[in-house]
Formats: sequence, C-alpha cells, structure tokens
Amino acid sequence: MDTMYINDIRAYGYTGALPEENVLGQWFRVDLVLTLDLSPAGLSDVLSDTYDYGTAVQIVQHLIQTKPFKLIEAVASELAKAILRTDERLSEVTVKLTKLSPPVPNFSGSVTLEITRDRAHLDTLSPASLLLDG
Repeated sequence: MDTMYINDIRAYGYTGALPEENVLGQWFRVDLVLTLDLSPAGLSDVLSDTYDYGTAVQIVQHLIQTKPFKLIEAVASELAKAILRTDERLSEVTVKLTKLSPPVPNFSGSVTLEITRDRAHLDTLSPASLLLDG
C-alpha cells in the first residue's frame, strides 16, 4: 500500500464544548494520511487512476464550516468516514485535527488529536453521523 499526505487544510468552524465556541467559532487545521494503491496512477499518469485530493480538501472544509460538534473527536471521526466513503480504493485514513486556539485560560498553544480509521468503521453509526444525513 502507498500513502498520500494532504497537509495544512484550514477551515473556520463552530465546534466546541463551550457555548461561545459554537457562536464565535475558531480556526482548525487538518492533516490527512490516505492509504491506497497508487501504482496504477504511477504507470498511467492519468488522474482517474489516483485519488483526487481536492475532494478530501472540500470535504474537510465543508464539514468543519457547516456542522457544529461539541468534541473534536467527533469531527475527526466524521471526517474519516466521509473521506473513506468517497473512493473504495481508500483502505485507511488518518485524520490529524488541530484546534489552533482552544479557549483555555493562560494557554497560548494548540490541541491536536489523531485518529486512524479503516473501511470497517464505515458501518459504525454515531449521533454525529446522523447530522450529516439530514
């Protein structure tokens, strides 16, 4: 298997456990690692033989901008599922999600989590995934 890295996707969204985060919003950064066989594209030099990473960028930006969540864990999980659903050639996706300015007193750093999901996770439902269908 091969690996495609898509780094530094930024989007402004309304995720957070505090009410003001859902109103004021904040910036998020996402890095993705996609696992798939890239040998067909390497041989053909044809776009349709690889994964169109623009699709993943659009999914990340759209979900963060339009779907409020309480936890970044839920955002990362839904991003992974949404990206896996775009192309059956993807066997696994790692989502590294950073909350660039978390509202923590006397803290000027960021908070990052990283999750890895494979196709088996597509069958799992969560309350957050129900929001995506509506």
